[in-house]
Amino acid sequence: MRDESIALRVSDSLTGHGNYKTVLEIGPGTGVLSKYLMKNDNFHWWGMEIDSESIDFLRKNYSEFSSRILEKDFLKINMAELFGNQKIAVIGNFPYNISSQILFKILENRQQVAEMVGMFQKEVAQRVVAGPGGKVNGILSILCQAFFDVEYLFQVNENVFSPPPKVKSAVIRFKRNNTERLECDEKTFFRVVKMAFNQRRKTLRNALKQLQIDWENVPCDLAHKRAEELGVNQFVEIVKALPV
Repeated sequence: MRDESIALRVSDSLTGHGNYKTVLEIGPGTGVLSKYLMKNDNFHWWGMEIDSESIDFLRKNYSEFSSRILEKDFLKINMAELFGNQKIAVIGNFPYNISSQILFKILENRQQVAEMVGMFQKEVAQRVVAGPGGKVNGILSILCQAFFDVEYLFQVNENVFSPPPKVKSAVIRFKRNNTERLECDEKTFFRVVKMAFNQRRKTLRNALKQLQIDWENVPCDLAHKRAEELGVNQFVEIVKALPV
């Protein structure tokens, strides 16, 4: 990313929601975003990078922060081992090929991640923030919105990058909501959501047929709807109707 104004705008999108003091930047690269985060006295910056050339560059050019550069893979870390039980924010211009995996990692650590600001491929960003009824409403939409308030912040055009990608980008923000636990078994909730969207052209009665759901105890005639028409609370109702 070569546009400084975009980097500053991404950095300024952190709100401090949840009163965290630690910010973890994933993939700082050459520090275009990092230098703005480092200057923010409200947060304690850490950068997590696996590219050796980028690590060398960061340590050479931001030597005062070299001790805060972690040579680790975000997808493989144990967050509690690194940060204890403190709340943190996650931020970054995420690699598009693993952006969905990063979101699942954040979901896995939802009790610790109070806020996330990330740049994604535009289509992925739109999918994450989509509501019920749209064709882009999907697994990520439901799972992320179950535990976070999600916002589409702004679009980023191709010309701010060197070399320019073939797709547009967008920045979204997560803020941890007040849902400590869903009103159903969460592992089953994840399973039902994935199963429903994996056969999204079918009605839920057919897509979830193997689960033997008691549809008479599910409100709003959800049996005849498709997955993309539902929101978080409706999927919770379906899980609650599963046989014990």
